[in-house]
Amino acid sequence: MQIAARIVASFHYTLTNDAGEVLDTSHGREPMSYLHGAGNIVPGLENAMTGRGAGDAFVVRVAPEEGYGPRHPQLVQDVPREAFAGVDRIEAGMQFTARSPQGAQQVTVTRVSGEMVTVDGNHPLAGEHLNFSIEVTGVRAATDEEVAHGHVHGTGGHPH
Repeated sequence: MQIAARIVASFHYTLTNDAGEVLDTSHGREPMSYLHGAGNIVPGLENAMTGRGAGDAFVVRVAPEEGYGPRHPQLVQDVPREAFAGVDRIEAGMQFTARSPQGAQQVTVTRVSGEMVTVDGNHPLAGEHLNFSIEVTGVRAATDEEVAHGHVHGTGGHPH
């Protein structure tokens, strides 16, 4: 069976940046499973998974446009420290959910300078090439319920 729409694929991965630093890996954990065609993983990786089967191993480099997108400078803002009411200590690297006219948005603190805090609304990997080493461990047909819900369900179903 090959990976295509309405297929659940399971795989181990190691994600590195262009400097070769490991950013994430599934090794030492259960393989990652996703419903192919439902947008559950970045488009560039999903495209590279198409047509693969259990036992396939490959390397793929995903461009920012097919990963987490380009960096948008307008998503970096300086906000007053008072916007973080109830937070005593603010440090670079901390993440918060900001409320904006466009809805909730995850932001990362990149700098604290006096009474101003610089936050970045870009995904931490925006603008980066994603280098994946993949080993496909399983491929199966998705259930009708998984297809209807748009994601994989575990053993015994998935309560909503």
